[in-house]
Amino acid sequence: MAATEQAAPFIDTFAPGADEQWRQRVEVALKGAPLQKLVARTYDGFDIQPLYARATGKPRAFRAEREWAVSARVDHPEADAANALALTDLENGANGLHLAFVGSVGAYGFGLPDAAALAPALANVHLDAGLRLVLDLPAEADAFIAAWLDLVAARNYDPAKIDVSFGLDPIGASIVQGEVVDWEVAGPKLAQQAALLASKGFTSDLVAADGRVVHAAGGSPAQELAFAVASGVAYLRALEAAGVDLDDARKMIEFRLAADADEFLTLAKFRALRRLWAGIESACGLEAAPLRLHGETAWRMMTRRDPWVNLLRSTVAVFSAGLGGANSICVLPFTQALGLPDAFARRLARNTQAVLLEESNLGKVADPAAGSGGVEALTDALVERGYALFQEIEQAGGLARVLESGVFQAEVAKIAIERLKNVARRKEPLTGASEFPDIHEKPVSVLKPAPAAVALGAKALAPHRLSEPFETLRDRAEAAEQRPAIFLANLGPVAAFTSRATFAKNFFEAGGIEALGNDGFADATALAEAYQASGAKLAVLCSSDAVYAEQGLDAAKALASVGGRIYLAGRPGEMEAQWREAGVADFIHVGGDLLTQLSEALSA
Repeated sequence: MAATEQAAPFIDTFAPGADEQWRQRVEVALKGAPLQKLVARTYDGFDIQPLYARATGKPRAFRAEREWAVSARVDHPEADAANALALTDLENGANGLHLAFVGSVGAYGFGLPDAAALAPALANVHLDAGLRLVLDLPAEADAFIAAWLDLVAARNYDPAKIDVSFGLDPIGASIVQGEVVDWEVAGPKLAQQAALLASKGFTSDLVAADGRVVHAAGGSPAQELAFAVASGVAYLRALEAAGVDLDDARKMIEFRLAADADEFLTLAKFRALRRLWAGIESACGLEAAPLRLHGETAWRMMTRRDPWVNLLRSTVAVFSAGLGGANSICVLPFTQALGLPDAFARRLARNTQAVLLEESNLGKVADPAAGSGGVEALTDALVERGYALFQEIEQAGGLARVLESGVFQAEVAKIAIERLKNVARRKEPLTGASEFPDIHEKPVSVLKPAPAAVALGAKALAPHRLSEPFETLRDRAEAAEQRPAIFLANLGPVAAFTSRATFAKNFFEAGGIEALGNDGFADATALAEAYQASGAKLAVLCSSDAVYAEQGLDAAKALASVGGRIYLAGRPGEMEAQWREAGVADFIHVGGDLLTQLSEALSA
């Protein structure tokens, strides 16, 4: 090529595609099914389309720093042990610490016990060396303020050199325990606490408007956003009522959100919060400024079974929160649901972020999703829905009053129940729990086993994990004197039964019932003999519709003659009465209530 010649842009190699062309090809691929089949519906009531055009003219969701801080979780109940773990984290890639105390929003079974643990947990930690410190405190925070100020004074720190999010959150920390604050008392007290810290030189990130409590209770993204913004407004009003200038008051408020494995909704949620709060600032007569936003990988998505999959979920969550504009992120170690994570689990939690930051360079661009049609559309929808819910809270008298009435908790519960129904039917699959379970998984180590759940107040936004119902079934199966088993009654050639046999294996092993596989049988007699020889008390007939039509009823009768409970893999259609007359007790298929059917199988 001559020096004066210029290569044509690579994009010119391909002819531009039109929306209509795409639709025509999709219609062919769908084989007559409507295009609506590709449209997803969110729990907040808006649609997610399969294709979006490029978005232009949208506001960017800038964060204050270019890279987020890698915050290591500190929750060991023994302060000296917590300190040793924290120092290891800081020596190996973390540049932040997230201290979770018992009774706080982020205490998932464990936590530092009390204010007396603050100083020893931070022994030999140089708080003025650029470290980001996030405190997760219970509702009653006076003792923690005193302990913090004593620590700062004892070490002769310059407050201006300490980057700390103090986390005063009386509303969130109370409701997670089922208690509702008396805002007439709690509001002025919060302002007094903030004033005390400000008088000592701590003037920013004193108060936490925390939406994680809603996410952990099963709420929707818009509900989480509305709760966080309503908290922020309540705290802003309390500070202003105490004489704090609005511009100073907003700097005292930091936000916290949960990040889960729904990549695009998480990314959009973090972006939406910045736009929502910018709107609040404008309504207050302030020029919008970047807020401080701390993200934590979601408790709700963690599983006890096949916990290694939690590493993948957390990676997606960090990716989404980081690109969505989080200033700091804490990754729950992959064994958090099993117990107190050890050094290995903590190392993986750190390195999840280190790879994304240091090797993938995800923190180098501010708001990289800007202009993406899909992300912008989701952000717009969450801003609109989140603000509408926030307005409902305000019209009802503010967040504290709405929580006192129980209305907000009831709305969160509706979403949580709907979500759990979808989990039960695998419309919302959980890899390793409801999908592709490993019933012979090897145990992983933890420092301490998870404590038993404690009873919470009736009005609590109680945290739970989506996989808990499946874990209960697995526990039932393993508590039996002998693990329950189901015989895969594979009928016909391999090509005929493989698909449904695989489905049945995953179906029953999600409840801890071992599937006994084989290479298939040519006739009903051989099938029944193999079932009897297996010793199983359950059997599931697996084959194609064509084989069912020719041999299915005879095979079902032969299996039923052996005894036990007989299932059919597939929908019964118009032959349900005939199948049941032949001895089939139940039918397993996509969309069935997995939890109910597995519970019945374990009771058979």
